[in-house]
Amino acid sequence: MDMINVRTYRWLNTMIFAIKEINADPYILPNITLGYRIYDSCVVVPQGIDAIHWLVTGHDQMDLSYSCSNHTRLAAVITDGVLSTSFLLGVYSYPQINYFTKTQSLNKKREFPSFFTILPSVMSQGLGLARLVKFFSWTWVGILADDDDYGQGISTVFVQEAKALGICIEFIERIPIPYSEDLVRHIVENIKASTVKVIAVFSWEANLYPVMKEIERQDITGKVWIGSEGWSNSRVMSTNETFKILTGTVGFTIHIREMPVFIKYLLSLHPSKAPQDQFLRQFWEQEFKCKLPETNSSSHSVEETLYCKGNEEVAMMNNIFLDITNLRFTYNTYNAIYAVAYALHNLSTCKPGKGPFEGGSCANGEDIYFDENGNLPSIYDIVNWQLTTEGDIQYVKVGSFDYNMGLGNNLIVNESAIKWPAGKRERPISICTTSCLPGSRKAPIRGRPVCCFDCIPCSDGEISNETDATSCLRCPDDHWSNKRRNACIPKVVEFLSYEEPLGTTLASLSVLTSTVPSLILCVFMWHGDTPIVKANNRQLSYVLLCALTLCPLCSLIFIGKPSPASCLLRQTTFGIIFTLSVSCVLAKTIIVVIAFKASKPGSKLHKWVGSKLPNTIIFFTTLIQVGICSVWLLCAPPFPETNMKAQVGKIILECNEGSTLALWCMMGYMGILASISFLVAFLARKLPDSFNETKYITFSMLLFVSVWLSFVPAYLSTRGKYMVAVEIFAILSSSTGLLGCFFFPKSHTYSVKLIIVPLVYFK
Repeated sequence: MDMINVRTYRWLNTMIFAIKEINADPYILPNITLGYRIYDSCVVVPQGIDAIHWLVTGHDQMDLSYSCSNHTRLAAVITDGVLSTSFLLGVYSYPQINYFTKTQSLNKKREFPSFFTILPSVMSQGLGLARLVKFFSWTWVGILADDDDYGQGISTVFVQEAKALGICIEFIERIPIPYSEDLVRHIVENIKASTVKVIAVFSWEANLYPVMKEIERQDITGKVWIGSEGWSNSRVMSTNETFKILTGTVGFTIHIREMPVFIKYLLSLHPSKAPQDQFLRQFWEQEFKCKLPETNSSSHSVEETLYCKGNEEVAMMNNIFLDITNLRFTYNTYNAIYAVAYALHNLSTCKPGKGPFEGGSCANGEDIYFDENGNLPSIYDIVNWQLTTEGDIQYVKVGSFDYNMGLGNNLIVNESAIKWPAGKRERPISICTTSCLPGSRKAPIRGRPVCCFDCIPCSDGEISNETDATSCLRCPDDHWSNKRRNACIPKVVEFLSYEEPLGTTLASLSVLTSTVPSLILCVFMWHGDTPIVKANNRQLSYVLLCALTLCPLCSLIFIGKPSPASCLLRQTTFGIIFTLSVSCVLAKTIIVVIAFKASKPGSKLHKWVGSKLPNTIIFFTTLIQVGICSVWLLCAPPFPETNMKAQVGKIILECNEGSTLALWCMMGYMGILASISFLVAFLARKLPDSFNETKYITFSMLLFVSVWLSFVPAYLSTRGKYMVAVEIFAILSSSTGLLGCFFFPKSHTYSVKLIIVPLVYFK
C-alpha cells in the first residue's frame, strides 16, 4: 500500500469533522443526517475517473472504510478541480465544489453550470496583487509565473491591471512544467540581469522551489518578492536553505479563521476509537513506524516485529499534520462542506427572512456564497515574511484585500508592521526612472515602456508644479517662470527711468553736454560786435549753437516711463533739431565755398554772399524734415506699448514708433544732409588757410555719419531700455562731435583774439 500524504489526510479529516459538526447542529438540516463516500484519486487521472464512476453508479470492487448500505443520489461532490473528472461530473450534472485548484477553462459557466469553487478567483487575485504593488508606489516590476492555467491566468489579469495603474513590466518569465534545468537557469540569469527590485511570483510551491534554489545558488539578493496564495505561506519555501533570500516577502494568502475545535478533533484521533478506519490505521502505522495488532495491513516502512505500544498520540507526531500556520486548503475543505450543507438546508426548510439564525438569516457563522461564475468572492490576508530572533520565518499578517468592497476600500495595509529584506523598515524603491521633479516634464524614450523616460526641464515661460508632469504649462503673458520652473511670477516691468544709475548718468551727461554750447553761445553773444564774431557768420553760429544746446536735451524725453506725449515728441523733436544742426553745417559749408569763389575777380557768385542764402538753406531743409514728421504723426503716430515678448521674463514699457518706414525716412533724410555736407566740405578741403573751416566741417560730418551708421546695427540688436540708451548715446556722441570738431579747434584762437582785440583798442 502506498504511503499516505499527511496534508491530504488532514483535508480528509476536515471533511469528516465538518460533517459530524453539521450533523450535531440542530439548526442545520434538522432530522437529516449527512453521509459521505471517500475515494483517493492518487492524483492519477484514470483512477480519478474510475472514482467518479464508482461515486455515481455505486458499482465498485474496493473495500471502503466508509459506505452507505442504501445507495441514494449524491447531493454534491467535493473535488480537487482536475479538468477531466470535473468534466465527467458535469455530464451527469452533479454539483461539485472545488477546494484545491481550478483550471481557467472551468470558469465558463455555460459549459460547466454545476461547477463551484471555494478558491478565490484568479481575476481577483491578479487585481489585488496589482493594486498592492501600486500601493507601494512601485512602477517597475518583473513577473515570474507558472506555465499553466493558474500562473498565466493571474499573470494576464495582473498585467492588464498594472498597465491601467501605470505600472510597467520589465520581464515575464514562465516557470517550466515539468521542470527543465536549462530553462530554469535561463530564467534566473534574466532575473539577475534585470534592474527591477520587485518581482511578482504566481506559482505553486512545488514549481517555484527549484527556481528559488537556483536563485540562492547564484546569490541574487536585494529583491522584494510579491507572492500569490499558492506559495505565500509555504513551509517548504521557508526552509533554512532558501528563506534568507525571501525575507521581506509580501504576499496573499487565503483568508482563514481560527479552527481550535478542529485541532482538538485531530488531537483526539486514535485507531482504538475507530478500528474500522483503514486510512487512520495506515496513517498511524506510517507515522509511528509500528504495526497495530489484529490487522492484515502493513506498511513497507514498518518492521514486521515492531508493534505499536498503544500509548502513541497525535500530539507526539513530528510532521505538518498539526501545523496551524498553513490551513488554507483545510479551511477550503471545511467551507466546501458547509456550502453544501447550507444549500441543502435552504432547499429543504429555510425561507429568507424567517430563518432560525440572527436577523432571520439562513446562515450560521461565516457566510459562504458564489458569484455568477461559480467563484467564491475573494478575501485575502496579506502576510509578510519576517525573521524571528531564533532564525525562523514567521508569517505576520499586515493587511487584507477584500474584492467585494468598493475600489479604494478593498485594500488595507499596515505598512508600519512590514519588515523588508535585511529587516529594513524603509520601503524599497522599484522604478525605471527617478520621478521628474516640479519644473520638468516626462519625455518618453522610444522603444522603452512608459515608466522609462527622460526628465526635460520646462522651457522659459513654462512651469510644472507637480511630480512626473507629462507636460509643462505656459505662464500668462504678464507672468514668467521662476528659476526652478515650478511657479509663475510677475514679469519685471522695465523702462529707462531717472531713478536707476543708467538713467541718472545719461540725464546728467545730457545736461552737461548741453551746457558747453550754451556757454560758447554766451561768449559769442557777449562779443557779438567784434570783427572776429562777425567774420564767423554771427547769425549762423548763433543758430548752430542753439541747435547744439537743444540736441542733448532731446534725450531727456527718451528717459522716464513712456507716455503718449513723450512717444509723440521724442523722435520728431530729435529729428527736427538735429536736422536744424546739420542744415546749419551744410549752409556754413556752402557759404565758405561761395565766399572763396566770389573772392576771385569777375566772379558772379558775389551776389550770393550774405545771410540770405544760408537762411534759405536752413529754412527749407528743416521744413522738409518737419513735413516728414508731420505726415508721420498724422498717419501712424507713435504710442506707448507694453511689450511682453521682446525680452525673456520682462514687460518692456516702450514707444511703438507707429511706422518704421517713417522713422527711417526721418533718419535717412538727416543722413543725406550730413553726406552732402561731408562731400562739399571734402571737395573744398584744400582752400587757403583763410577758408580752412571746411577741414573742421569735413571731420565733424565724418564723425556724425560714423556715429549714426554704427547706431543702426546697435539699435536693432538691443531691446528694452538698452535700445533707448543706445539712441541717447548716439545723440550725445554726435552732438559732442559736432561741437568739438567744429568749435573747439578754434576756440583757443577765438579766445586769444577776443582778448587781444580789447588790448589793442586800449593801447
